[in-house]
Amino acid sequence: MRKISLTVLCLIFSFGAIGQEMLTYEYFLELVKDFHPVSKQAETTLRFGEQEMRIARGGFDPLLYGNYDQKEFSETEYYRKKEAGLLVPTVGGVELKGVFEQNTGTYLNAERTVPGNGLLAAGASVNLGQGLFIDKRRAALRQAEVYIDATQAERQQILNDLYLEATQVYWYWAASFQNQNLLEESVVLAEIRFEAVKESFFEGSLAAIDTIEAYTQVLNRAFRLQSAEIAYFNATQELNTFLWDPENVPLDIAENAVPQNVLEFIELDFDKEEMRALINNHPLLRLADFELNTLEIERRWKAEQLKPVMKVNYNFLSEAVGPLNASPFFENNYKWGFTFQTSLFLRKERGGLGLVKAKLDFKQSDRELKSIQLRTKLESEINKFETLQRQLGVFNANILGLTRLLEGEQTRFQMGESSLFLINAREVTLLDSRLILNDLEANRKIAYSKMLNAAGLGFDF
Repeated sequence: MRKISLTVLCLIFSFGAIGQEMLTYEYFLELVKDFHPVSKQAETTLRFGEQEMRIARGGFDPLLYGNYDQKEFSETEYYRKKEAGLLVPTVGGVELKGVFEQNTGTYLNAERTVPGNGLLAAGASVNLGQGLFIDKRRAALRQAEVYIDATQAERQQILNDLYLEATQVYWYWAASFQNQNLLEESVVLAEIRFEAVKESFFEGSLAAIDTIEAYTQVLNRAFRLQSAEIAYFNATQELNTFLWDPENVPLDIAENAVPQNVLEFIELDFDKEEMRALINNHPLLRLADFELNTLEIERRWKAEQLKPVMKVNYNFLSEAVGPLNASPFFENNYKWGFTFQTSLFLRKERGGLGLVKAKLDFKQSDRELKSIQLRTKLESEINKFETLQRQLGVFNANILGLTRLLEGEQTRFQMGESSLFLINAREVTLLDSRLILNDLEANRKIAYSKMLNAAGLGFDF
């Protein structure tokens, strides 16, 4: 990312600077990408994925716990029970645990009796049925991993749309600026002609009707200039909404800041086959794939819930003080057990699985439709861009011909073989064509950006 020069920012955005400062298209896009609030929002989406991953990993955080329970009555200690432990879930589905117990009291339950120094237990719980291959924790972790990738695609799509909006605003601004300049020149030309016609009338070489003809052209062009000034003002105001400083403060572009010439040549080369291949990696399709991946993880977890709950627990026992007994697991100093549970009809589980499968089918159909729509849109934008390319070639040739016709009509007028009306008609036709050319070139540049956007590209192209 190029560092933005504050000096350049001041020249472009502070009022009262001397002369004109050009805000180029490339530099404008850099300002938008670096400082626009939507661009910052796009970067913020990455934090969503990071925090979701943190939440999912939190499901595997070790759990430290402690219990203390005491009863005394009539100066008799019925019992005093102390227990502290550590539970450590693992990504393999095994839960490790360590427990320390110390219990005393006159009426203590016999099974809670432990050595005076306490009893230490270390063991594990293993799911042999439901939860063996995937459980709620592992499903959440895998979905969070998918979501991190999804935020990358979401960020790219936000920036791609911002790139297209900024491009449209800039070239409309550039075209309206050029149109205003053209009409200013046409008004000046019409005024000069009107003064010349008046002098010729006073000299007796032209009729009075010619002065009216010349004056109506001044009024007509002045009216069109006013409309162009309104269009340029509106385009400038819209451009301002895309300009922000590093401190997140909106900027107003300086009165002396101008766009680059909309007719300036910019290489807009592309490979149609490459564009078509890029569709497969379009951010919107990637987002659809991430949704499918998330649902697939949920489907696996729902299918896992069809299995019975069967959990085996084993704990090795040892006095808190003294050497550990190295006897085999099931020979001495241990406790173990297992839990079994299953629904008889599994209606809840089968309904949950069926619902997720229906969602998967729905999203898969939606993804296929989206793919077709994106490909169709890309073909439409490619065709539009190529058509505008051809139209520009035709229109440039047309303007060259209209310019020669105007020059020829002026020559005939000087020879007394034409009229002011015909010259004005030729001039207006040429003026209208030049205005159309500005708009056509702006639309061509915008069409190129729309084509990139349709292929899933934007600022980073």
